Amino acid sequence: MRPSLLFIPAALAASLPFISTHADNDAGSAAAAKVIHQRAVADMTLAAKNFLASLDDSQKAEAVFKISDDERLNWHFVPLDRKGITLDKLRPEQDHLAYAMLNSVLSNEGFAKTATIMSQERILFDLENQAPKRNTEKYYLAFFGEPSDSGAWGWRWEGHHFSCNVTIAGGKVLSVTPSFMGTNPGEVKEGPRKGLRVLAEEEDTARLLVKSLTDAQKPAAFLEGKVPDDVISKEERKAIPLQPAGISADKLDQTQRNLLWKTLGEYIGRFRPDLASVFRDRIHSGGMPSLTFAWSGGTELGEPHYYRIQSPEFLFEYDNTQNNANHPHAVWRDFTNDFGVDLLKKHYDEAHAR
Repeated sequence: MRPSLLFIPAALAASLPFISTHADNDAGSAAAAKVIHQRAVADMTLAAKNFLASLDDSQKAEAVFKISDDERLNWHFVPLDRKGITLDKLRPEQDHLAYAMLNSVLSNEGFAKTATIMSQERILFDLENQAPKRNTEKYYLAFFGEPSDSGAWGWRWEGHHFSCNVTIAGGKVLSVTPSFMGTNPGEVKEGPRKGLRVLAEEEDTARLLVKSLTDAQKPAAFLEGKVPDDVISKEERKAIPLQPAGISADKLDQTQRNLLWKTLGEYIGRFRPDLASVFRDRIHSGGMPSLTFAWSGGTELGEPHYYRIQSPEFLFEYDNTQNNANHPHAVWRDFTNDFGVDLLKKHYDEAHAR
């Protein structure tokens, strides 16, 4: 059996979000990234084929689309009906194979957060008088194209407060964005799960950073006006850079930069550590001046607030204003390559040129 990188000791996995894999030899670095992509693609392809092989014809009709289908870009994070096959339409043995898809791309921490977010639908079900839209099995799995180690395809796992969009082509993971996590309640206030905060680190680490800013740094970092009532990029198919950008990372001291990278690590660390290292290197490659941090709202726990971390390529947003600042949304977007759009086009152009 081929060795897997999916199950990495927690201590090692926890350290990876803050380590760059840049090598002195660019060719060596590129070769290492190629191997990482190949392993990740192989794991996802195997998991997808196993799941799809378990479906009957009617189930496949719901789960499978063409790679060119417009539905691939139709992403949402609210509790609405989607296309794809829902967990409640799967047999018990198929459930296990479906969760193997998530395990093929997420880290241990990312998988745990995802499972907990989906479980919170039961809390909302109880709080909202058994509202039908609150359903722990109303999560949809969809495939676009035929899973392959070398071909172009993608898959999506999505429902309320969770969206995972993966695009693959030519043996590479072209994109894992848009990547969204949310939680309601942000902190469970009562019952057997009292005190649960799924996105605690995303919020608390950024709060440490903003509270560490000096009076001289704050004017650049704090956004003027009303606190946004949600992530500004919302559910748009294409994200655009936001202005003003915030304080540049090269204007932060080392302790503050460590907090900035630790915050970023919570988003990037949703994904398996080997892939996360590749994503991290892309952000590192832009240099400190290109990375900015902006904050809006209060700086104490329970106060409505918003922050974003932005580079020329990426946008990370966190908003906690709804339901008395107890309903956070956290998203990672790629300005040039959400859904792998640009790189997928390049893949097809190169294939046709041969």
